[in-house]
Amino acid sequence: MNRQFVYFVLTGGLAACVNFFSRILLSIWLPYSSAIIVAYLFGMTTAFVLNKLLVFRDANNALHHQVFWFCIVNLAAVLQTLAVSLLLVDIAFPRLGFRWHPETVAHGIGVLVPVVVSFLGHKHLTFRTR
Repeated sequence: MNRQFVYFVLTGGLAACVNFFSRILLSIWLPYSSAIIVAYLFGMTTAFVLNKLLVFRDANNALHHQVFWFCIVNLAAVLQTLAVSLLLVDIAFPRLGFRWHPETVAHGIGVLVPVVVSFLGHKHLTFRTR
């Protein structure tokens, strides 16, 4: 593993914490679903800023291209997460007889699946160097 990938994972973890804990705080004032959406935006903003400042510092493409590709790569990641999570919880786990917190375990695995693809997408598309 190279240093850049480790920083990517760490900044992603921090952004996930911002997402998670801001949702809890926002739920004081907003309905649950609205809090989830706003918290997700906080998490994505945190991820973008941290990746730009700490992980992919040498990027030299235009900021609007970075924002565009950041959204596209994250859309692909959330679709991968959803697909893996649903495949596990609806098909694989029932066939295997796995019943211990299946939604939580499936979601945890689903979140891990796109990490490498997201890193490569952000490295070569979002924050590319020429």
